[in-house]
Amino acid sequence: MPVTVTEPTPTTGVEITGLSGSRLVDRGVAEECLAALERRGVVIYREADIDDDDLVAFSRLLGEVVPLPMGGHPTHREIQRITRDPSKSPLAAYRESTFHWHIDGTTEQVPNKTTLLTARQISGDGDGDTAFANTFAAYEALPEVERKELDGLRVVHSFAASQLLVTPDPSPKERAAWDRNPSREHPLVWTRRSGRKSLLIGATAGEVVGRSAAEGRRLLDRLLDHATRPEFTLRHRWRQGDLVIWDNTGMLHRALPYGRASARLMHRTSLLGEEAVA
Repeated sequence: MPVTVTEPTPTTGVEITGLSGSRLVDRGVAEECLAALERRGVVIYREADIDDDDLVAFSRLLGEVVPLPMGGHPTHREIQRITRDPSKSPLAAYRESTFHWHIDGTTEQVPNKTTLLTARQISGDGDGDTAFANTFAAYEALPEVERKELDGLRVVHSFAASQLLVTPDPSPKERAAWDRNPSREHPLVWTRRSGRKSLLIGATAGEVVGRSAAEGRRLLDRLLDHATRPEFTLRHRWRQGDLVIWDNTGMLHRALPYGRASARLMHRTSLLGEEAVA
């Protein structure tokens, strides 16, 4: 099958067909993938049908893979199973929070660099698509005066902020469990060593330092509305075997809602971050 490469939206995503299985475990393919991620934020290998051994091997060609103590996979510590079935994942109860726009690892000083997600089973009813929003492009599209206003602003990110979107009136026990996870203060605008800038926003962004709760919430909501406009977003409609890779530092993502009884099962690996938020 010939390899074809298309760009599905003006700002975000590269879609590749004709590469599958062990053919992906190739240094040249990995280098092309990394270059596409730098340019477009999301790389989609349609119907890649990559098995778990090759998923881990390909991930290692892209960077240093995160070992997971609670991934739920019986043989590969690097693989996390993404499902709402608690018999397959110890984190199933928290999946509903991923229905909101977020960036993984925002309570860390160095968020994970890249995420790889492949479809082992897809929902029979079409639910569970994954959407992406390009915060590099969204920042660049802001008026210059607004970009200057955002310089120097800092935001507190926390696990609790994301869980409050799902459970706005938690019990004291639930709130105490959330608060055991550390919070982290970050710049609202993440400036890379390369000079590129992106917005560090999403479900974990709970408050703007130095502003009232209401004023900070209005700003964060307005920026999220801006970043998730159609010109900055990509909706991936899953097919069995698809492999999707994204720049976790600059792409907001969310799963479109799917039910607790859904057959949807994804296998995920993550790559360690290489640059602290600054």
